[in-house]
Amino acid sequence: MSEIREVRGLGQPLPAMDFAGSRVLVQGIAEPLGALYVPLMQRYGTSIVAGVSPAFGGTEAAGIPVFDLVEQAIEQVGAVDVAVLFVAPYTMLDAALEAMAAGIRQLVLVTEGIPPLDMVRLLREAESTETFVVGPSSPGIIIPDKILLGTHPPYCYQPGSVGIISRSGTLTSEVALELTRAGLGQSIAVGIGGDAIVGSSFQQWLQILEEDEQTEAIVLVGEIGGESEETAARYIAEAIEKPVVAYVAGITAPKGQQIGHAGAIISSRIARIGTEIGSVESKLAAFKRAKVPVADRPSKIPKLVMQALEKRC
Repeated sequence: MSEIREVRGLGQPLPAMDFAGSRVLVQGIAEPLGALYVPLMQRYGTSIVAGVSPAFGGTEAAGIPVFDLVEQAIEQVGAVDVAVLFVAPYTMLDAALEAMAAGIRQLVLVTEGIPPLDMVRLLREAESTETFVVGPSSPGIIIPDKILLGTHPPYCYQPGSVGIISRSGTLTSEVALELTRAGLGQSIAVGIGGDAIVGSSFQQWLQILEEDEQTEAIVLVGEIGGESEETAARYIAEAIEKPVVAYVAGITAPKGQQIGHAGAIISSRIARIGTEIGSVESKLAAFKRAKVPVADRPSKIPKLVMQALEKRC
């Protein structure tokens, strides 16, 4: 997973789609979440070569050697492709900077509630080192029957040709399960994260799946708040040829309640997206302009995907 390329029009580094052979290091392997999900990742076939938890160096977790520092781990086990981070919110910045300093260029941040200013600094360093960041507040990445990098429940997924990109954690698995029950397997599912500031974007993953030979259709799962869905809709209209189906969580939220932040509202006016940026109406209108069908509930997604694939044929 070492190949890096640029997102057209976005100026951001992208990893190649070949996650399956990744050598993985887990930071926070002795934390409660790490201890819970590392055995699940192992059973799924993920190659976890080392773990890092300060003060636990010299021990083992699920048969995996544990080190105090990332640098020590790499000296002993060799190069690492991906770090999955389960560390506490206020130690995430230090852990991520440590991984980047050790040369790891793909990070999956599972932890939620990371201080926004910490994420700003983390992402600045990621940009300067060409590090691809997924999350935070993310269930991570799963390629069905190949690799699990995070907390996705494997029983919801089966191999196939539908890629899922989602802001939500649990909804990602719910959508996957609906697709699986309809006989529509998945090429990959990724949660980009639900915090206010996240690393990789809808646009980046849309391009990854657009270029992936295994993926024939894309499901985008959004939420009210922020402008990421509106931006993604414009990008779909401009750059994506594969069929895309969307779902927006929060349709029944009270109307008139201001959701999002001042920067998103101001930028929406400048870009002429509309003053209701972040609302479900704004997102639905953006997808309509991009000619992206939107399901009104997760159970309707499989039918829309089938219809989109039939139209393409």
